[in-house]
Amino acid sequence: MSTSSTASIPNALSVAGIDPSGGAGIYADLKAFSALGAYACGVVAALTAQNTQAVTGIHGVPPEFVRLQLDTLFADVRIDTCKIGMLGTAAIAQAVAEGLARPVAAGAPAHVVVDPVMVAKSGDALLSKDATAMLIEAILPLATVLTPNLPEAGVLLRERAPDTLREMYRAAERLRRLLPDSKHAWVMLKGGHLDGDAVDLLHDGDRMIELPAPRIETKNTHGTGCSLSAAIAALLPRSGSVPEAVTDAKRWLTEAIRRSGELSVGHGHGPVHHFHTVWPAPSR
Repeated sequence: MSTSSTASIPNALSVAGIDPSGGAGIYADLKAFSALGAYACGVVAALTAQNTQAVTGIHGVPPEFVRLQLDTLFADVRIDTCKIGMLGTAAIAQAVAEGLARPVAAGAPAHVVVDPVMVAKSGDALLSKDATAMLIEAILPLATVLTPNLPEAGVLLRERAPDTLREMYRAAERLRRLLPDSKHAWVMLKGGHLDGDAVDLLHDGDRMIELPAPRIETKNTHGTGCSLSAAIAALLPRSGSVPEAVTDAKRWLTEAIRRSGELSVGHGHGPVHHFHTVWPAPSR
């Protein structure tokens, strides 16, 4: 295989927690990366005891070992794009920020998607309160795209979550101010918690783009945020723009949700079907 052909496949990194059921966290991210044509790498920031119904335990990886994973990986593997998910504690968030805070010429990924994972689908807290300030201070300045849902937006802005599209516009503008002063940084505020068809907002400080999507009636929504942010990260290196990558990622996720009923995983909020474009549909 030629060098140019090899280089056309981006290397994507997930820095997140592990969900043993495979629907969320690093396992979901690696599936999304693979389904969308990126080579998947992962640095484990936290372990959870979790299934489709509940989180029964969280164990943070020692921050110095998180940093060692990052340094060892970057010493050998070119990382083109990165998704940051569940970090758990302020110390882990700081270790990740320090591990990624290097010039692109020195190996830092050109694209960083930050999914501020704070609460599991079951309602269990996944981010300690003291970690929120560190996330804002150290992680958000690295972001190419920030992908909060409405409750996460409320936490980041220290106010109640938006509950109308008009309030989402104001929240997206305020969230964008937390990101680097760059034309290349975007907020994707996800509106799935509102009633009716879901409308997400994509904002770069100038343009405000509405991204509507039909609401699919299913309980299989475990890990949708993880999978969407990972899909965006996988697509950014080969997309012409952030809006293009986000639009393609949303289209992929919508179909992954639509076809989630082909899977039979657990008795709670099941996972989406990451490989709906690869696996044949089961015969009826």
